[in-house]
Amino acid sequence: MVDSGGVSRLGHMKALLGVLAGAGASYGIYKLVTGEVFQRKQKGGRPPGCSVQDQVQGTVHPGSLLAKLSGLDVVRTKAAVLQDVQEEIDSKSAETLQPENIKMLLWCLQTCSEQTDRCRVLVTLGNAAAFSAHQDAVRELGGLTLIARYLSDPAADVRVQTLNALNNLSMNVKNQDVLKAYIPQVLELIETSPVNSNLQLAALRLLTNLSAADVCHHLLRDSIRLLLSLLVVSGQVLQVPASVVLLFDLQTAPAVLQRLLAFTVNLKAWTPSSPVAAELHSRQDCLYRVLLDPSSTLHSRLVQLLSHPDQDVRAHVAHVLL
Repeated sequence: MVDSGGVSRLGHMKALLGVLAGAGASYGIYKLVTGEVFQRKQKGGRPPGCSVQDQVQGTVHPGSLLAKLSGLDVVRTKAAVLQDVQEEIDSKSAETLQPENIKMLLWCLQTCSEQTDRCRVLVTLGNAAAFSAHQDAVRELGGLTLIARYLSDPAADVRVQTLNALNNLSMNVKNQDVLKAYIPQVLELIETSPVNSNLQLAALRLLTNLSAADVCHHLLRDSIRLLLSLLVVSGQVLQVPASVVLLFDLQTAPAVLQRLLAFTVNLKAWTPSSPVAAELHSRQDCLYRVLLDPSSTLHSRLVQLLSHPDQDVRAHVAHVLL
């Protein structure tokens, strides 16, 4: 039989257990609501099998029971996460970004729904891609294909920033081997964009970098006419001083000579339409006329180059003279 003192102690114990149980439940709810999301934000990690998107989509909805019980603002929208990531990355210089920063930027690019946000992320990626280590990191994370998807973005500004980012990323031989698959799409942008627009110029810059090495020259062979015609309709008409022929000289570096001669071969193989041909021949400072007009001094200089010690130069010269 329990005395009155025992009853009293039993009552106190039950009350204490009730308090502890209530506290435990509250703490469990608090951990359920806030622990996972805020811990990930602080540590920058997530449990195995959970994507960054799951982290954002799994947050508590405003007005829900858990949100009310917690008494805390536990909602982490995609916009908020994007802002946090961008602020963290903005606090670093492009040179000091780490692979995990590049990874988060690529995730942000996939997640952004606003045009301005996509442009901002692409600009940051483009700045980072000025450094060779980041060029490799983007490729190893599958970022080249991801970024290239935005070549078809409906917003012209996004396409421009995509081209700019790919332009920096193309300063890497291994990246060029991946990016050459997008040359047809870049050529389409060049052909369909307004003449001299930011979009067309950005596409031309990328194409210039991709054609620096010979890994994709065969992909450009059928587009020489397009590119030469573009120079005409854009008002450039390949204008150069007549002294450009002086570069075809034995003292010019062989690598430079080979490029000049290869260009001359392509120019000679081009057959412009009658109106374009008339426009070309009407301008004395037109490269077409400076190099290929019967009155040009190039022919005599090419004959001298037939004795050049570099075999490739001699082969190019013979091709021009044929």
